[in-house]
Amino acid sequence: MLGRSRKAARVRDVRAVWAVCSALLDYPTDELVASLDDLERLVPGNAHLAALIAHLRDRPLREVQADYVATFDHARKCALYLTYFAYGDTRRRGAALVGFKETYRLGGVEWDEETGELPDHLCAVLQFGATVDAALAAGLLTDHRAGVEMLRLALTGWRNDDGTTGSPWAGALLALCDTLPELRGEEADAVRRLVEQGPPAEDV
Repeated sequence: MLGRSRKAARVRDVRAVWAVCSALLDYPTDELVASLDDLERLVPGNAHLAALIAHLRDRPLREVQADYVATFDHARKCALYLTYFAYGDTRRRGAALVGFKETYRLGGVEWDEETGELPDHLCAVLQFGATVDAALAAGLLTDHRAGVEMLRLALTGWRNDDGTTGSPWAGALLALCDTLPELRGEEADAVRRLVEQGPPAEDV
């Protein structure tokens, strides 16, 4: 009984971290800024997320939005799409995206194509895990563990205009990685290949 209670508490903690990471990694809006106090209460004592929340709270929204676009929309190494790291823009990526939709369906939800977003977006996966099925989401994150790690490395190594290192959004990836298993041998090798070669290109 005690073991089950601890496991349930662990799942609740993971869900809370994923819910907050999903919100903070999305495009910043007035609604996000207004919800920062509520998000902070979900993850008390999480230093990684507290630092990101403080950054979003203290900076003008337009400045944060510009930084977000420069980071996630203009830097391919910071893509929030998990299949991009494994398949690049090759045709194999299409099959992988279908796999994400099938996983959501196993959890009892259908991917809404009208969102205009791809189903492998990290925010979508984390929201699915936080609100629908943590185990299925964990499977997707584990399958793309190398991509998550690559994104963490890109954000922690981000060079800012003032000469400092580290994107404010690195905190969300650090918090996320704390909820995931350590990289295994093959996964570590995959990360090294991504760092050296980048995502795969289409074979012609």
